[in-house]
Amino acid sequence: MKPGRSRYEWHAGAEFFEKFENSEVLDADLKVDADFWFDDYSAGVKCSIEGTVTVTCDRCLEDLILPVSTEFELEDDELDLSQDLDLSQDVYDFTIISLPLQRTHPDGECNEETTKYLSK
Repeated sequence: MKPGRSRYEWHAGAEFFEKFENSEVLDADLKVDADFWFDDYSAGVKCSIEGTVTVTCDRCLEDLILPVSTEFELEDDELDLSQDLDLSQDVYDFTIISLPLQRTHPDGECNEETTKYLSK
C-alpha cells in the first residue's frame, strides 16, 4: 500500500457467499465500502456493509430477506501488510454475526402450508 488514504467500493452477491463452505446465505445484495489509511506510523481500514441477504426462515423454511447494516474497523496489529489485503473473511464474518439468531418471517407471513403442521 502506498501512504495516504484510499476508498474502495464493491458488491457482494450470492457468488461471494458461495466461496464459504456451509454458508447459510442463499443470496445477497450488499454494498461494501472500505476506507484504508496507511502512513509511517499506522495503518487501518474501516469497512461498512449495507444491503440485504436471503436466508432460510427457521419456521417455514421459505426464503427470508433480511436487512444488513454493519461496520468494522481493523488497525495495525490486525492487518498483514506484507501481502495483498483480503477482507473477504471479515466481510463474511461481520455479515453473519449481524443477522438475528432466530430468523423468521414476521407473524402471519410464513408459508401457511408449512406452519399449519407446527401446531399439531
